Amino acid sequence: MGNICRSPTAEAVFRHQVQAAGLAHLIAIDSVGTHDYHIGSSPDERSQAAARVRGYDMSMLRGRQVAAADFAAFDFILAMDNYNLALLKKICPAEYLYKLGLFMEHSVNFSEREVPDPYYGGEQGFNQVLGMVEDAAQGLLRKLSTQ
Repeated sequence: MGNICRSPTAEAVFRHQVQAAGLAHLIAIDSVGTHDYHIGSSPDERSQAAARVRGYDMSMLRGRQVAAADFAAFDFILAMDNYNLALLKKICPAEYLYKLGLFMEHSVNFSEREVPDPYYGGEQGFNQVLGMVEDAAQGLLRKLSTQ
C-alpha cells in the first residue's frame, strides 16, 4: 500500500537472494506502493529492524508509488494481498494484465496467498512477514533460474 513494510521487505530479501545466486546483473528488482502515503520515506523502522536481524539492509530504500511505466518495464508485478492486486488491475493497461499476481503464489512452504500487513501489530508480525517473503522469494528465484 504505502511501500514501507511488506513490499520493501520483499525487495530487500529478493535482492539479497538474487545477488547470492550471482544473478544481479540479469534481474531488475524494485518495490512500489499502490498509495501515495509514504513517497520518499524510508521503510518502517520495525521492518528494518527485523530485516537487519536476518542480514538484510533496507536503509537505502525509499517509498514510491506505482507508475504507468512500471507495467511495461517489469515482467512480474506482484502484490502482497488481494486488495492491492485489485488496485493494480484497475490501473494496469490491458496488455500487461498477465504480469500481475500475488507474491505468495511463489511460496513453497506457506498455504497463505496474502502477506498480512504488520503495520498495526507487534514485532512478531514483521518476523512473520519476513519468513513468508523469504520463502516466496526463493520460489520466485527458482522459477526465474529455470527460464
